[in-house]
Amino acid sequence: MRSHAYRSLISPLRPQVTPLRLASTLSSRPLSSSAKHPRSKAVPKTIRAVSTIPFIGAFFSSNRNTDSSATMSYPDQRSDDQWRAVLNPEQFRILREKGTERAGTGEYDAHHPSKGVYNCAGCDAPLYTADHKFKSGCGWPAYFDSIPGAVTRHVDNTFGMKRTEIVCSNCGGHLGHVFEGEGYPTPTDERHCVNSVSLRFTEDAPKEPKSKA
Repeated sequence: MRSHAYRSLISPLRPQVTPLRLASTLSSRPLSSSAKHPRSKAVPKTIRAVSTIPFIGAFFSSNRNTDSSATMSYPDQRSDDQWRAVLNPEQFRILREKGTERAGTGEYDAHHPSKGVYNCAGCDAPLYTADHKFKSGCGWPAYFDSIPGAVTRHVDNTFGMKRTEIVCSNCGGHLGHVFEGEGYPTPTDERHCVNSVSLRFTEDAPKEPKSKA
């Protein structure tokens, strides 16, 4: 009884929303841009920012399927399992999976001997001599030339940007990239930007590379 009396007391205070009043209320509200164009939804800024990350990552690494280096035949034809048996994980990542070491962290970045040879860390083939090395300040070992026939070049046009990958001619191990026309005072005006992990220095004279079928 009391509950019925209470409802009858407050019911006049509640606003009466009729279908006609509801329709007029909704029609008087301004429509948002998404309501006017339901098919055009704004993309959150965070999603737009994240979508650019794969492109940035691809710029600093080599695409194994964009040039002939993945299918070219080299004298040293060891399988991945055979390479894993002789290389540490970082060497395998760079030499066989075309990775890149961080700038300024390599063993041979600030290494400038008066004589000696830089061999491939995978197959021990001689690649560069101490006379080829120069100070570039780029954060990686830099050479203006290589031992004749020791390095093979492959052009990579990923994302419309021409880059030239360099690999060991004996085993196909990834060394880095070569850049031209940068203005260094060297005989070739080239810079072979090489990962220290891809190299092994020795003071001995160049020797014949090891080949394994």
